[in-house]
Amino acid sequence: MERLPAPPLPPFLARALPFERSVVVAGGLALHVMESGPAAAPTVVLLHGNPTWSFLWREVALRLRDAPLRLVMPDLPGLGLSEKPRDPRFHTLERHARVMGALLDAAAPGRFVLAVHDWGGPIALAALADRPGRLAGLVVTNTGVGPPRPGARKTAFHRLANLPVLSTILFRLLGFPQNALHLAQADRRSIRGDVARAYRWPLRRLRDRAAPLALARMVPLSPGHPSMPFLERALGVATAFDGPAAVVWGERDPVLGRALRGVASALPAARVTRLPAGHTPQEEAPGPIADAIRDVARRAGFLR
Repeated sequence: MERLPAPPLPPFLARALPFERSVVVAGGLALHVMESGPAAAPTVVLLHGNPTWSFLWREVALRLRDAPLRLVMPDLPGLGLSEKPRDPRFHTLERHARVMGALLDAAAPGRFVLAVHDWGGPIALAALADRPGRLAGLVVTNTGVGPPRPGARKTAFHRLANLPVLSTILFRLLGFPQNALHLAQADRRSIRGDVARAYRWPLRRLRDRAAPLALARMVPLSPGHPSMPFLERALGVATAFDGPAAVVWGERDPVLGRALRGVASALPAARVTRLPAGHTPQEEAPGPIADAIRDVARRAGFLR
């Protein structure tokens, strides 16, 4: 595995991220990865979604520092401190799954517990379709694990992302949605100050903002959307998984709040924790998420 030094952080971010950081070359791209815990310990992979980055998992990771677990927190291509392809056509679910699969092979070989949020769920699960036996446990937070349910109403966010001209102005020029993450929270104070600044910082340059709009457009609005076959593959992994699983869900999420029904249907044996939180429960209730990861890791045999 080729590892390179991670780019430096501004002081306000360095203070918030007391983790080992490196850049792993996987799938032809340079991907930023944060790690915590003993190198020889059982692995937990924590994967974010759109438009966040591994900063999302910092409070959860800090609450797991006493557990003998190795936490691996990668940044998706185009987001965080990972390489940012500027052609929006790069961003397909197929390509993201391929790149993330290569990253998992390099940074998390063997079996691991997976914790996901937003697009991190379908991307990681689609990657695991080609890697049977690697998934030891699953923790799902405000994401989908397969195609939208038939007849599901499309959210205003995803309809907006497909409007010509206006979507480009909002996403590329005005920095949406990373500049407005607090609006999807139950407690809007949970993303403000340096926390809000941290989510904006990796996408502060206009030339680096291809991913948020392209990932929003990866959500199918019709049965013929190119994401559909790979969402079906992700669903197949979820429904076939018979290991320990947990769902920790912010019920006041205006983006994916209604997706809980589909997730619970795909993972009927999962332990479900409902929270009065918004789209990013990692910022409002990191404790229950850390508890769920610890419990799943224990049931997977990773902890005593």
